[in-house]
Amino acid sequence: CPYCIKLRAELRFSGLRYTQVNIWESAEAAAYVRSVANGNETVPTVDVAGHAVVNPSRRQLLALVREHAPQALRE
Repeated sequence: CPYCIKLRAELRFSGLRYTQVNIWESAEAAAYVRSVANGNETVPTVDVAGHAVVNPSRRQLLALVREHAPQALRE
């Protein structure tokens, strides 16, 4: 998915650690994504400390990290 590729590249440059999960290989992950994406299997869906965002921009993702997981940011 081009959106996933773009987000992975942005995450790599941000220095944030992340775990990538393929929702088509994990029924549990697919169910979680559907629960936060209005029943859709929309990717990328990102969870930061229990707060999900669907197809976030780099700016949205970093704002979420600042608010809910600031310890994950580089000093």
